Amino acid sequence: MKTLLSIASAIAAVAISAASQAAPLLTPAELNSVRSDATVRIIDIRPADAYGSSHIPGALNAPYGSWRGPANNPGQLPPLDKLTALVQSLGLDEGSHAVVVSSGANSTDFGASARVYWTLKYLGLTNLSILNGGVKAWADADLPQNSSVATVATSQYKPVLNESIIATTEQVKAQVDNPKTLLVDARPANFFRGETKAPTASVPGTIQNAVNLENDKWFKPGTSIFVSTEEAKQIAARELNKPVDETISFCNTGHWAATDWFALSEIVGQENVKLYPASLAEWTQSPAGLPMDNVPGRGQQLLNRLKGLVG
Repeated sequence: MKTLLSIASAIAAVAISAASQAAPLLTPAELNSVRSDATVRIIDIRPADAYGSSHIPGALNAPYGSWRGPANNPGQLPPLDKLTALVQSLGLDEGSHAVVVSSGANSTDFGASARVYWTLKYLGLTNLSILNGGVKAWADADLPQNSSVATVATSQYKPVLNESIIATTEQVKAQVDNPKTLLVDARPANFFRGETKAPTASVPGTIQNAVNLENDKWFKPGTSIFVSTEEAKQIAARELNKPVDETISFCNTGHWAATDWFALSEIVGQENVKLYPASLAEWTQSPAGLPMDNVPGRGQQLLNRLKGLVG
């Protein structure tokens, strides 16, 4: 009898855990309905001045830059001790429901939310959401805002790194010629084709054997509103119709790529989706001369610079 009761208790615990797991995307109305819950931490990643002007009541400010690496490689993760201190200052721990909120200006802005969401998941937190449409959608829904600076008790959370969602340069290099690994370039097509490049990349082009899935395909046109789950599955099936064992998303600095990672992993539900956070900033700067596709000749690169097409 005791054994049966133990089994029943375990099943109930699993059911409660599953029921309490947050959806990866929340509408403004859904966030408004839970924002007073003691476990909810609304993480506003806008600059301090925008947050100070007005924000969702109870939101805590952690500007996007504090989650990023150095200027020459901003996609690189900050040191673990810095990230740990940041997470603790936000009162986050295993029992928290963290909701990441950006401005909602456009699809690129969504990438900031996705990158912070991914970072929190990499640090071992699992109950995570993004406010779909950001502060703009919240304001459009005529929901309350104020300028009161929220405070929260510092947590003692110690990260347990989720290595299953990150790819290093060496890991990407090892998979370049693997037909069962899909390398997904999340940048606009002109970057993928080598017609332009980011200032952090030493040469234009893309990682060898990569395919292009532009990050803005996941949104309702002209907005930062993510499409429905069914629409996202249709996009993935149309754009990435090759069965693989592993998918690695990258871009210039792990920002646009975070959107593709979020879409494929959290919304579509694909398994073994990883983010290459350092992306082409690190790949192209490597002294090893890592394999690239779509790299224009030196003459074409010079012509592009003269035309102002390449940064």
